[in-house]
Amino acid sequence: MGIEDKSISFRVYLVAFALLVMAILVSVKLANIQWVQGDHYRELARQRTVKNFTIPANRGNVYSSDGSLLATSIPNYIVRFDAVAPKPEDFKADLEPLADSLQAMFGKPADEYIDMFKRARKRKNRYMLVAKGLSYTELLRIKSFPLFKRGPFKGGIITEQKIVREHPIGKIAERTVGYERIDEDGDMLYVGIEGAYADYLKGKDGRHMMQKIAKNHWKPISDVNELDPIDGLDVISTIDVYIQDIAHHALLKQLEYYEADHGCVVVMETKTGYVRAISNLGRAEDGSYYETVNYAVGESQEPGSTFKLAGLVAMLEDGRIDTAQVFDTHGGDITYSGKHVRDSHKGGYGKISLARGFEVSSNTVLVQAVYNSYKDDPNTFVKHLNNWGLNNRLGVTLKGEGKPRIPQPEEKSWSKLSLPWMGFGYGVSLTPLQTLAFYNGIANNGEKVKPLFVQEIRAWDKSIKKFDKEVINPKMCSPETIKQVKAIMANVVKKGTGSKLYSENFSMAGKTGTAQVNYGKGGKNNGEMYYSSSFVGYFPADEPQYSCIVVVHKPHVAKGYYGADVAGPVFRRIAQKIYTDVPSTNKVKQLDKNIKEQEQLYASYYDKEEKAAAKQKAVPNTVGMSGMDAVALLGNMGLKVQIKGMGKVKKQSLSPGAPLKKNEIIILELS
Repeated sequence: MGIEDKSISFRVYLVAFALLVMAILVSVKLANIQWVQGDHYRELARQRTVKNFTIPANRGNVYSSDGSLLATSIPNYIVRFDAVAPKPEDFKADLEPLADSLQAMFGKPADEYIDMFKRARKRKNRYMLVAKGLSYTELLRIKSFPLFKRGPFKGGIITEQKIVREHPIGKIAERTVGYERIDEDGDMLYVGIEGAYADYLKGKDGRHMMQKIAKNHWKPISDVNELDPIDGLDVISTIDVYIQDIAHHALLKQLEYYEADHGCVVVMETKTGYVRAISNLGRAEDGSYYETVNYAVGESQEPGSTFKLAGLVAMLEDGRIDTAQVFDTHGGDITYSGKHVRDSHKGGYGKISLARGFEVSSNTVLVQAVYNSYKDDPNTFVKHLNNWGLNNRLGVTLKGEGKPRIPQPEEKSWSKLSLPWMGFGYGVSLTPLQTLAFYNGIANNGEKVKPLFVQEIRAWDKSIKKFDKEVINPKMCSPETIKQVKAIMANVVKKGTGSKLYSENFSMAGKTGTAQVNYGKGGKNNGEMYYSSSFVGYFPADEPQYSCIVVVHKPHVAKGYYGADVAGPVFRRIAQKIYTDVPSTNKVKQLDKNIKEQEQLYASYYDKEEKAAAKQKAVPNTVGMSGMDAVALLGNMGLKVQIKGMGKVKKQSLSPGAPLKKNEIIILELS
């Protein structure tokens, strides 16, 4: 009996000791968590329930040279409801008035809103969607509704902001102005001016602390940001909206008539290199045309007859030929190394001068002239092309410039056909913009300048950086050569291949081009052979102000494919409108029926704000708005806005709700 008692006592002590050890270990662990690792676990808990969210900065605006808005960031707001936040008595008292207010604003029956809010309250939904796609004025209105006006903690209102990039003039020049797209890796990319000047436009993001209220649902802790975003700088492009509108519609008309695959047009200011208009239109499956690819900048192909000017300038500069020298066109067909060079005019032109051969775009004349001049010294000819920069990219700021191709005599690919083929624009490769820059250099008396798409970076009324003329080659050739080739290009329009374009009202000079693309048996890379029609030149002919190139790919052969017929009328229309029409407005005309529906998708934010302001006829409260949005809103209401500082509005000189007086000055102080 005594032995059994001792055994039981031992077991009790053993268990008690074990429990004591466990208690000590638990106490040590708790102490360790509380004091040693406490900060770590508290921070971990905070991170899982409270988090800093990025507030994207408003991208700067993109403007045309005449001040028209080409791209802007518009805030869009989403309103949600935290059904747990309001007190029962507040929810009961304000539900019906809130539903009535929402019905008046959105048109949905009040009973449906009541049922929706009650269900959310019953299910403890902390993230119910109320409305989305709201403007700032609409957001202010909904925040004044019963229950919501109590704020996020007592009224349950949750507001979210989303920035939307808009193009106020629609799809015109959209590819050059730029937009955002997702690449194959899922990354956000910007193309056009938006991409090239992203460092200026993007601004600096802010931060806002938010609290987790449900699975993947967060709401702001307060109405004050931890770090306010700073808006991006504005970019002033070289685009002139009036000229852009002319160029776009002139090109579109020809593409539609000729059922072409795609085309482009560029209008450049001769002396500065400022690109005043650029349009790139490709055909969709339904036959409509859209800005999809920047063909003018990125598409490098054989230019055909427009390249003949390079050969003519080189020969005259070296004194190896005279424009009066006569050539036999040999019935319009000559051969080099067994390959035929033919004139478009069946039977040729008989015996004509070099100048006349250029005017009628005789392949046989120009090939003979180039080959005879440089067959024993091709390096001299190619050296001219290299000195003019035709073998290098222009280095424009827009991404994706195509690579030119000028064969070099020292290359293994150089053959007996290389030189004669270059004489009429084959075996070489240039983009439309690279070709235009060369012609513009001739129009500019030998000074070749770089095409520019942006002329200034601004922060409100302060200039940050200006982009002035950049000279690529100060003297391409002698004044004598310039004078001769200018006279010949003027005759191309007066009595050559471009004679259909001639007008007594305004003068033009240039060169037509009709190139075969994917020529040869089966086409290159098994592609289909088709024609590329082009015209490049400048106007007025005597004192050039603008240079212009038009390229149309794959026109319907049954309707025509020569450069003078397909591309030339676009060039003529642009010159005619600029110099004979007086623009009464800078507003862009309605786009054609094929893209009208797309343009309607861009509902005008400013029009909505203006209508809302007209209804209230009172000064709105802009405190908390970005300076850019406040200026747009107040300006549309007829007020004259003066600003101090950058960022968001922290104070305004006119009190919210005060009577609205047109042309009254309002001063905004920005954070």
